[in-house]
Amino acid sequence: MAVSQDPGVLRIKSFRLYLISRIASTLSSQMLAVAVGWQIYSLSHSTFYLGLVGLAQFLPMFLLTLVVGHVADSRDRRTIARICQLIEGTTIALLAAATVGGWVTADLILLVVFVMGGARAFEGPSMQALMPGLVSAEVFPRATALSTSATQTAAIVGPALGGVLYVAGAVVVYAASAALLLCASFLVAAISTARAVPARKGTTLQSAFAGIAFIRSRPIIFGAISLDLFAVLLGGATALLPAIAHDILATGPWGLGLLRSAPSVGAVVVSFIMSQRPLRRRVGRTMFVAVAIFGLATVLFGLSHSFALSLAALVVLGGADVVSMVIRSSLVQLKTPDEMRGRVSAVNSLFIGTSNQLGEFESGVTASWFGLVPAVLIGGIGTLLVVLVWSRLFPDLSRADGLDAS
Repeated sequence: MAVSQDPGVLRIKSFRLYLISRIASTLSSQMLAVAVGWQIYSLSHSTFYLGLVGLAQFLPMFLLTLVVGHVADSRDRRTIARICQLIEGTTIALLAAATVGGWVTADLILLVVFVMGGARAFEGPSMQALMPGLVSAEVFPRATALSTSATQTAAIVGPALGGVLYVAGAVVVYAASAALLLCASFLVAAISTARAVPARKGTTLQSAFAGIAFIRSRPIIFGAISLDLFAVLLGGATALLPAIAHDILATGPWGLGLLRSAPSVGAVVVSFIMSQRPLRRRVGRTMFVAVAIFGLATVLFGLSHSFALSLAALVVLGGADVVSMVIRSSLVQLKTPDEMRGRVSAVNSLFIGTSNQLGEFESGVTASWFGLVPAVLIGGIGTLLVVLVWSRLFPDLSRADGLDAS
């Protein structure tokens, strides 16, 4: 299949199938997160178990990163993605059966989450590396922005839908999540791509570590990934939202829900704008500006005692974050040869997962040491310092003009 040059990216059938599959998968994971969190806390009455849910998802990704990348580059990425989605759907069905049978336990839920984490470790990089073969480099930034907008919308709708369905019981949520993953698997199977399935090659240490070596040898890619890593790591104020909502903004659960949705609202609006008016020039400078705005919004959020101002700061924060994310994703995918995209995407996914998980940990530890407001301010100021340091360390990234492969 020749890659379409049509700037109307939604006219590309394979991209439409890819996009709907991503939406279905994201809805499933967001709904599942609500059901799993509520059920495991009901069974254990332990916040420690809630923390173990995150750890159970992160560990497989951390342990399998090198293998995942090699597999994504040496096998049909569509096959990998749909097999992983089927595995995830099957494990969710097992959880539903255990709930109906009355033999579900907190430890069983953690085991299921761990297995799903392993499947997602393979699915994520395979899906990321698949998209450049569906659209041309000319429209890739627009496609990335549109994909981000769709998944962010699913991230807003998913938790609310999961909460509503949970009223009828955890089994209903699990059944809906499994059905969505089955749908996503069928959609991926129908995608056609210009990439030929590569000949199978044995795994060597050199091939396994090739993704890391490639990133380190490309200052623009390494700078973009590491800038995003440290910005999110330090600016993870959203991890403290429950305490901020209760102790500082004096609002209830409804207010917390609005605060949690605010970054995704900003991300949806900005990513939609970027899908209509994609970035074409000065992308490196734009990325640094976006991360700086992310840091300033974090500082404003930390200083605010007004619910409306805090909400607005989080919307801006989410919008700035999605600009950085679209640029980083486009740079990584378009400046990486197709035969390396799986391994590079796996390392990129590890960086993203690490920043999110460790960012929550960093925010919690800093808040316990210095208090809520100082913790948020330290994170925001730290993000601004990272921007200054990275602009000196990675001048090639600062000067990056376009998102093409040149």
